[in-house]
Amino acid sequence: MNSVPSISAFAELETSLTGELFFDDSSSLHQAQKMVYATDASVYQEKPVAVAIPKTKEDLKTLIQFANQHQITLIPRAAGTSLAGQVVGNGLVVDISKYFTQILEVNPQEQWVRVQPGVIRDDLNATLRPHGLLFGPETSTASRAMVGGMIGNNSCGLHSIVWGDTRTHLLSAKVLLSDGSEAEFKPLTHEELQQKLTLPNLEGEIYRKTYGLISSPANRELIQQNYPKKTLTRRNTGYALDFLVDEGAGEEGQTTLDLCKLLAGSEGTLAFVTEAKLNLLPLPPKEEGLVCVHFTSLLEALEANIIILKHHPMSSELVDKYIMDFTKGHRTYDANRFFIEGDPAALLMVEFMADSQDEITAKAEAMIADLKAAGLGYAYPVVRGAMTKPVWDVRKAGLGLIRNLPGDTQPVNLIEDCAVSPEDLPAYVTDVQQVLEKYNLQASYYAHAGAGELHIEPMINLKTNEGRRVFREVLADTTALVKKYNGSLSGEHGDGRLRGEFIPQALGQEVYELLKEVKNIFDPKYIFNAGKIVDTPPMNEFLRYEERPAQQLIPVETLFDFTRQEGILRLAEKCSGSGDCRKTHVSGGTMCPSYMATRQEKDTTRARANILRQFLTNSDKVNKFDHQEIKEVMDLCLSCKACKSECPSSVDVAKMKAEFLQHYHDANGIPLRTRMVGNFTKMQQLASVVPGVYNFMISNPVTSKLIKKTVGFAVNRSLPEVGKTTLKSWFRKWQKENAIAAKTGKPVYLFCDEFTNYNDVEIGQTTVKLLSALGYSVQIPEHLESGRTYLSKGLVRDAKEIAIKNVQLLSKAMANGTPIIGIEPSAILTLRDEYLDLVPADLVPAAQQIAANSYLLEEFLQKEADNGNITAAAFTQEKKHIKLHGHCYQKALQVLTPTQKILSLPQNYEVEMIPSGCCGMAGSFGYEAEHYDVSMQIGELVLFPAVRNAAPETLIAAAGTSCRHQIKDGTAKKALHPAEILWQALKK
Repeated sequence: MNSVPSISAFAELETSLTGELFFDDSSSLHQAQKMVYATDASVYQEKPVAVAIPKTKEDLKTLIQFANQHQITLIPRAAGTSLAGQVVGNGLVVDISKYFTQILEVNPQEQWVRVQPGVIRDDLNATLRPHGLLFGPETSTASRAMVGGMIGNNSCGLHSIVWGDTRTHLLSAKVLLSDGSEAEFKPLTHEELQQKLTLPNLEGEIYRKTYGLISSPANRELIQQNYPKKTLTRRNTGYALDFLVDEGAGEEGQTTLDLCKLLAGSEGTLAFVTEAKLNLLPLPPKEEGLVCVHFTSLLEALEANIIILKHHPMSSELVDKYIMDFTKGHRTYDANRFFIEGDPAALLMVEFMADSQDEITAKAEAMIADLKAAGLGYAYPVVRGAMTKPVWDVRKAGLGLIRNLPGDTQPVNLIEDCAVSPEDLPAYVTDVQQVLEKYNLQASYYAHAGAGELHIEPMINLKTNEGRRVFREVLADTTALVKKYNGSLSGEHGDGRLRGEFIPQALGQEVYELLKEVKNIFDPKYIFNAGKIVDTPPMNEFLRYEERPAQQLIPVETLFDFTRQEGILRLAEKCSGSGDCRKTHVSGGTMCPSYMATRQEKDTTRARANILRQFLTNSDKVNKFDHQEIKEVMDLCLSCKACKSECPSSVDVAKMKAEFLQHYHDANGIPLRTRMVGNFTKMQQLASVVPGVYNFMISNPVTSKLIKKTVGFAVNRSLPEVGKTTLKSWFRKWQKENAIAAKTGKPVYLFCDEFTNYNDVEIGQTTVKLLSALGYSVQIPEHLESGRTYLSKGLVRDAKEIAIKNVQLLSKAMANGTPIIGIEPSAILTLRDEYLDLVPADLVPAAQQIAANSYLLEEFLQKEADNGNITAAAFTQEKKHIKLHGHCYQKALQVLTPTQKILSLPQNYEVEMIPSGCCGMAGSFGYEAEHYDVSMQIGELVLFPAVRNAAPETLIAAAGTSCRHQIKDGTAKKALHPAEILWQALKK
């Protein structure tokens, strides 16, 4: 299956598809698409020969026909979060995640749903919630994992000890077989099976041969003797022949066969799922409680787990010290540590659900009493209700968090999916630790203790031959242990190309031959996902990291300081591929706004990190950034910075994009529009000389359209006008007119950013008046613009000069600790973020001091309110309802809550947070003609509908100038800066 069709063959295929096809290496876009599909969440990397994004079932049939004609394998792909390399290979990747996303039918009475394979688990449950139902299997990737992938891996997840696995809930599946014909797998009655057995086609052949294989007494004995013990719920090694046998298929006197049991866990190697009918469960009881049991050792936790399971919890999840330590200081997860007491070696998060908190208390107390009687655990805090979410987030982020380890030795997915019965866990883990000691390896341990499946990830350097050798030998040794405890080599992550090589050792060669027979029955030409489960290549080949020990000795020189991340390459390598950036607006969050709109892999944070990693590792150019392919993938990055906080590994793509663009400009020149946007401040300074003329030119339909077309801006986008005066000019006059007020009160500095100085002058004036009325003496210190416009366009050298100058100027003014307050988030937060990585080492202490004393206006006011310096008495008691949209940087740097709090300070002001991500404008992004449509699509996801549906008297609040502009263009409504709302509320 290694033949590669010709370019002309692919070109002909392209004309036959309604979806997209990427195959031509002479095209930078096609090449980039193939590169971003070369990896998943595993350690493997292999560039596919082509990538198809089919739109219809007919497209899929065409692709299957093409694969048969040209002897090429199709690799079905959903979210690409597989950990065993299931969707990596040199075939034709078929991505169903963009178009096969429909929920076709919900039947609340019979408790089932029909869906296409690209439906996301959490998004599905959001639809089912009003019906009081849910789809049970819940992986840690549930915010992006899709039904097709969950079927392929037989996903289980957090609550599997109660809710079961995907196989349990797969009622039927419509599929395309390897010849392109359609079939439906479901439980068959005797009569239905007899009819299937007589069909004169591939479907009939599949039923005849599979039934024959299962009916053989010798085969049944082999399966019963060699598959994992039946008390182990997570059994996912090879094809699920044991489940067919368990259900009596092929047994004398039994004539039934449900091929769904075989389909689940088959990793897309047997048939192509086009539709699934899923069993649903009632929503769990409304009350929830987590008992977070603290232990002094890992083995103590595993012994306690056996007692805990006797109390029938919803889940029992392990988190070890290694993961907990990585939450310390993390932008998002440090605050989630509130429940941790002391320095535990391990935690078990034990969940109970009930109709009342009294029931939960009773269950928790009974369990805690048993643990104490056994002398297990030292602390047992109970977390309830909404506070359980941040606790669970610590557990779910484990996969990404442990990627923050410095150096080339990293945790690897290897024995993370092996499962044994929970009662065998203490002995099994003791044996695993001995194996790891043999190779002098450390490991992290976390996840599904209740189901007997711990994610054990050894720390191995896969960039060396020795590391690759150890990688293989550890799995070989662990396979023997799994066999010893009659466990399963794979619990839910699948065999793929990671564990497939060891299936003969785990199940025996004779059973492995049966698996090969199953593959040949369903797919004799290996059209579907060849090289997975059977006939896999060696598990330590085709890894992400080439064996190149000296690669780190050639540093990539950068303008930003990437020292804390060990260089830009290491920062890109931190992307684990877990796909947190693929969640949709339904799940919420900000990362990644362009993906939420386009649903294309190339527009994910993961894709951007991956393509940077590949070129920075393998490019032969002196300027390793000089590749059009990188530019293709970076194009729709809005630099929202959400990845800085929402990505568990903190892969800061906004910073890497700015660095990339500077080097790309160095090689290819700076486009006119880029230079104009960068020099926004200079242009607005000129415009402010004749504001009336400028504003007429950019708003008049004729001249405005001409200007936009010339510059490359969208003709439908309005342009920001300049004020009648600048804020600095107005402030000088105001100081003279209010000399006493300007000199009395607590001194504060106002950062007069470039946007407020020229465009949002009235907001600046209102801010000065507000601060003065609240008793503060406002000064504008000497400083330059923030440099934000230069950073947004990758003109890092210009931004660096500004950062250095501003740090020098402001450090003098702020030597006494006077706070500096900003109005525009993107400007003032630059002082807190980028400046620290732009200035030279000798200025870092000064930059840190400035960062520590820089505040958004709302932050500062809330801090003063917390200290009792501002009270509700200063404001009106009138009732107001406010809908608040947060700027991306406020969310990324965790400073949105103060805005919500300070707007709620007036006694009867009610603030509702709009659950929006990025507004879609992102500085100049939304103005640019080629980005306008995506910009508006992003706005339409949540923000625009929320604003349009607001009552006329509701106030819309948005601190960002771009956000307010986007709201105006997208909804024709005016959003107010928080300063304006507070000024209106102030008792004058």
